[in-house]
Parts: sequence; structure tokens; C-alpha cells
Amino acid sequence: MTHGMKNRPLSPHLQVYRLPLTALLSISHRITGVLLAMGLPLMAGWLLAASTATPEGFAMIQNGFNSIPGQVMLWAWIYSLIFHGCHGIRHIIWDLGLGLDRKRLMLHNLIELVASVALTCLLFAATHGAADWPVPAAS
Repeated sequence: MTHGMKNRPLSPHLQVYRLPLTALLSISHRITGVLLAMGLPLMAGWLLAASTATPEGFAMIQNGFNSIPGQVMLWAWIYSLIFHGCHGIRHIIWDLGLGLDRKRLMLHNLIELVASVALTCLLFAATHGAADWPVPAAS
């Protein structure tokens, strides 16, 4: 090794280095893709059961989806789908050569996050209605 190589700083470790939001969203996009692939057989099975199962068999599957763990898994899958779609739209914008400067990257990060959460909340509100929402009891 030359003398100059010994004095070079080491690369920061991931525990020290703070990933930019764009990188975190890119990693999240990959994770949601895996969640979507894992949830697809469950959703296909639910649709198959809806069309071919006996009423008792469908009721059993429906009860699983209506349970708290079932609802958490369902809404995590739905959020993954919406987030994945929002990030895909962002990639289309990038493919057009738009929004690649640092200022717009941060703006698009925030728009992507807000849009995915807002769209999921709107879908939840549309499918559950205001009457089904838990309302705190008045004291």
C-alpha cells in the first residue's frame, strides 16, 4: 500500500451513515413489492373462495379477513399496493427527465408519502363509512 492509501478515511458504516429519504423510499418500494407478491396468493384464494366455495367455506375465509390480524394484513397489503403505485408514477416522472434536482427530489418524496397515506385513508373511509368508525364516548 502506498502512504496515501493509509491516510484515507474509511467508508462510514450503515449505523453511522444516514440514508437520504429517496434511498429509504427506494428500499421501501422493494419491500412493498415483496409484500405484494406474498399477499397475491391470499387475495387470489379469497376471490376463488368467493366464487367456488360453499357458503360455510366462504364465511370461514371471510371471518379470517374480518379478524383484527386479518384486517391489519389486508390494509398493509392495500397500503403496499398504493405506495408501490405512487412510487411507480414517480419513476415515470423520472424517466421523462423531470424532477431530478435535489429540491424537487425532496418535494416528490413528500408528495409520494402524503399521497400514499391519503389514498389509503380515503379508501378506508369509503369502504368503512363514518358510521363504522370508532368514536370516543362523550364524558
